[in-house]
Amino acid sequence: MRTAQEHWLPLWQRFGFTGDGVEWHHKLIDDYSESQRAYHTLQHLNECLMRFDDAKAGGGMTRPDLIEMAMWFHDAVYDSKSSQNEALSAQMAVDALGETDAAREVARLIMLTKSHKTGEGPDDAWIIDIDLGIFAQSAERVAEYERQIRAEYTWVPEAVYREKRAEALEAFLKRERIYQTEFFHQRDEATARCHLALLIEQLSA
Repeated sequence: MRTAQEHWLPLWQRFGFTGDGVEWHHKLIDDYSESQRAYHTLQHLNECLMRFDDAKAGGGMTRPDLIEMAMWFHDAVYDSKSSQNEALSAQMAVDALGETDAAREVARLIMLTKSHKTGEGPDDAWIIDIDLGIFAQSAERVAEYERQIRAEYTWVPEAVYREKRAEALEAFLKRERIYQTEFFHQRDEATARCHLALLIEQLSA
């Protein structure tokens, strides 16, 4: 698994942090394994990190270590009833990494995964495209993803869920580009649009 400690510790050590990297890895694994999660789990984190590896190999990132660290923390806090997940995850990253410029940049990158809109950073598009990678997975995985999201929102009545979920997915489909980097746009845009259209059709049935 890409979420294994053997992948985490070299990243932690490259930053030269003074905290306990092993302890923080245990905490992250525990957080992503919480029982209320169905999609925002280690499976999602693993997929994001694998997608990060693909992108890094393709070149173009300015500071890949910052993106990777942000991916590790981006869903560390998750409660489907809360609007503060990204802010709390960003704060956890700062708690782990310390009050440094690097930590603050990691926190800023994490916050981009709330709106999925870029800021002014040179690597902003990468973290957004990585987080939205699920739309371009296999049809079977996308169907599983939709079931997992519904499972995280069991407290929402079916009719309301279908309406709001379709609106959220339509917002992505209406974008001029779902994927902002040329790397992912060329590779995944067409597939993601097909999957999004199908999900919306199913929700509206």
